[in-house]
Amino acid sequence: MYSVMARASLLSGMTAAGCPNAAEVPADGSVIDWLRRRASRTRRFGSVCSGAFFLAAAGLLDGRRVTTHWAVADMLASKFPSVTVDKDAIYVTDGKLRTAAGVTAGLDLALALVEEDLGRDTAMKVASQLVMFFKRPGGQMQFTRKGEAVPAGRAALQELQRWVAANPGLDHSVASLATRMELSPRHFARLFRAEVGVTPATWVEEARVNAARRLLEFGNEAPKQVALHCGFADADTLRRAFNRHVGVTPPSIASGLRESRRFQLASTEPASASKWAGGGRPAGCAGPTDTRLLSRPFGPK
Repeated sequence: MYSVMARASLLSGMTAAGCPNAAEVPADGSVIDWLRRRASRTRRFGSVCSGAFFLAAAGLLDGRRVTTHWAVADMLASKFPSVTVDKDAIYVTDGKLRTAAGVTAGLDLALALVEEDLGRDTAMKVASQLVMFFKRPGGQMQFTRKGEAVPAGRAALQELQRWVAANPGLDHSVASLATRMELSPRHFARLFRAEVGVTPATWVEEARVNAARRLLEFGNEAPKQVALHCGFADADTLRRAFNRHVGVTPPSIASGLRESRRFQLASTEPASASKWAGGGRPAGCAGPTDTRLLSRPFGPK
């Protein structure tokens, strides 16, 4: 029987899959050597999700533009500064390198490879059979909650921010917020920027976008009604704010988030997503739970 490595010699590509704690697990030297040898002999190679860390450790991503799961993108960029990490991309093509954001993004990448090898018509037929987007709208920004407006600063400022988040449709101009804090508008604006890190207007817009996301995900209102409920002048103002903070339009994210929520409710591992938010693993990142498997070579040299 062929070993994994022997069978790999018959393939034209190689993909490193993600796994729990991939960012912290040091790969065995023999694994790194195998990745380097295989990558040099393949027509294409790449990674899915946090598998990018193994390719980076092998030096295969130096000077390259890549993507990975949004939850570990900053860590990848910090650990490997010679790698250009696109945190929003679903998948990235750079020469013979292909990298995908997460497990389901691996499906998008696989479809792109079908298009490369067999043409657009065949890829569109495959997408139709799988009931998936031929080209998914937007990027990872629409799935991450990292940009949500979180209260910061002294207690009085945090109380104000929670009030704004609970009442997004009210007037939240600098003047009105300063009055609520019993400060002059100028002093309030300086204090807010110094302690929260952004201007009051930016924070308010983020809070309103988050409120709109929830209404679009769980409600049935049209963007026009959502805009009015969340303090935007009209649907066009809401659309522009969404493009700035989320990267897609309200109708696109409404359908995408509802589908994502249905998938999450059907998932057999509901706890993994919340764990990863605190540094555990990407929710959709499949792989062995015993990370010791990663320190062993795939087979005989």
